Amino acid sequence: MTDITSSPCHGAHPRCRGGAAPDASARAVPAAFVGVSALLFATSVTATIACSASMAAMGELPMSGGWMLPLMWTRMCGESWLGAAASFLIMWTAMMPAMMLPALMPVLWRHRRAFGRTAANVADRLTALVGAGYLLVWVVLGMAIFPLGAALAAIELQQPVLARAAPVAAGVVVLIAGLMQFTAWKADHLVCFRAAPGRSLPSDDASALRQGLRLGLHCAACSAGPTAILLVSGMMDLRVMAVVTAAITLERLAPSGEAIARAIGAVACAAGLFLIARAAGL
Repeated sequence: MTDITSSPCHGAHPRCRGGAAPDASARAVPAAFVGVSALLFATSVTATIACSASMAAMGELPMSGGWMLPLMWTRMCGESWLGAAASFLIMWTAMMPAMMLPALMPVLWRHRRAFGRTAANVADRLTALVGAGYLLVWVVLGMAIFPLGAALAAIELQQPVLARAAPVAAGVVVLIAGLMQFTAWKADHLVCFRAAPGRSLPSDDASALRQGLRLGLHCAACSAGPTAILLVSGMMDLRVMAVVTAAITLERLAPSGEAIARAIGAVACAAGLFLIARAAGL
């Protein structure tokens, strides 16, 4: 079986040999692809706004240290942990396409072009499988995040000392997320995500799904810092989501993506230091 994490992607980076940078003709995207993409994005945004309103209606719990704990990390009255996890996963799955589609759709179109020798309906199906594999990575990540967040919330509810340290910890997380933007690890995954397939991709369903999983892994690794910032700053806060979405889209699509990633890192580091200083009363 092919190792998804070790298989090279198809870009120009040393870790992504065999591909090329996107060419100008890749911009000639048919109206049908644009229409479907816009419909998916609009649906996801609508679902995200609805989930955000639902979260606001649930309210928040005041905690030691002067911060508020979102109730999505806890069980509501009469709710099982399985039900709480399902609710979180629904919100997560609605939110991720809204945030990632602006950066993902050009990449999906380049994959669609790499399936060009097949019939149009086959290429459409293979491209959909690439997208499904990509989304599956984010769904699995959400399934891992919820129990960690719920466990941390439970500890903070039981240990006021730890709860008081949460604002400082949030600032530290933002600072670390900013520093990650300067690492070679970040740059490698960013290049691999941005790379266009440089050859015709295998036209079978399993290969398309593996390609989507590989793309999702690169995206999740590349988005580790922004995702961490989102989680500690308010996962369903539409303003935070908009800022994180803009940052992710800029570093993925702009010609100087690595420079933009470092600029975003500098802003995040400054924000992290500010949050730490404010929490420490400085």
